[in-house]
Amino acid sequence: MNRKLAIAALCCTPFLLNAEEQKETSPFKASAEFGALFKTGDTKSGDLKAGLDFDYEKAQWRSSLNFDVLVRKTESEVTNDDGTTSDKFETTDQKWTIVSQTNYTIEPNGKNYIYGNASYEDNRFSSFDNQSSISTGWGRRWFETEKASLDADIGPGYKRDVLKEPNEHGETTDDAFIVQAQALYKRKINEHVQFKQLLVAKYAPKNGANSTYKAESSITTKLIETLQLKFSFIVDHNTDVDADKENTNTQTAMTLVYSF
Repeated sequence: MNRKLAIAALCCTPFLLNAEEQKETSPFKASAEFGALFKTGDTKSGDLKAGLDFDYEKAQWRSSLNFDVLVRKTESEVTNDDGTTSDKFETTDQKWTIVSQTNYTIEPNGKNYIYGNASYEDNRFSSFDNQSSISTGWGRRWFETEKASLDADIGPGYKRDVLKEPNEHGETTDDAFIVQAQALYKRKINEHVQFKQLLVAKYAPKNGANSTYKAESSITTKLIETLQLKFSFIVDHNTDVDADKENTNTQTAMTLVYSF
């Protein structure tokens, strides 16, 4: 009986090892983040930030899909039809974005790649009903070590801004060719802490067209194996906005990230 058990164990060992190896080398990674802030007292408000990230890396392919949403509700005093006043929660900020990019490394284990990028943003309280763009071009992994990496790419693209109000020419859309440049720097500060810096520029050479620039800095701290705490700071800049809107907007957030 013992001999049979030993033979069965030996036969099963390769399958167990292969299963473990496939688990460790899965090309798919996903994470979800969530953060909320509720304020009471003289002013009542609630903020909600959530996001989903999907990554795929296998052989010469690297793909990512990122979705983020931000909603803010603030209590304000409103006048009713009968002339009385009451407090009511109103949405004062609402924004969601989706960004997808796929890289194909030109040579196996090489540093140069070609990319395709698409993005869409809906910001309820900005000058635009929505903003979208596509781009393709060349990129390179400039360096990679056990602790840090730097990717940067550049290429031509096309951008469309859907305006909330017609411009001086009576148009409700602003279409323009763009030059898009991106850089992503990652660094493991230690076993539990990672820093990321993303820079994105979408420059529209056409006279009077809106160009956009974005910088996102984040620090992620591992709490347990699948749960992290993330601090992020985002700067968004549009060169051409309505007179009552700001060109630059910032966002500071602290969220919990669950990886699966």
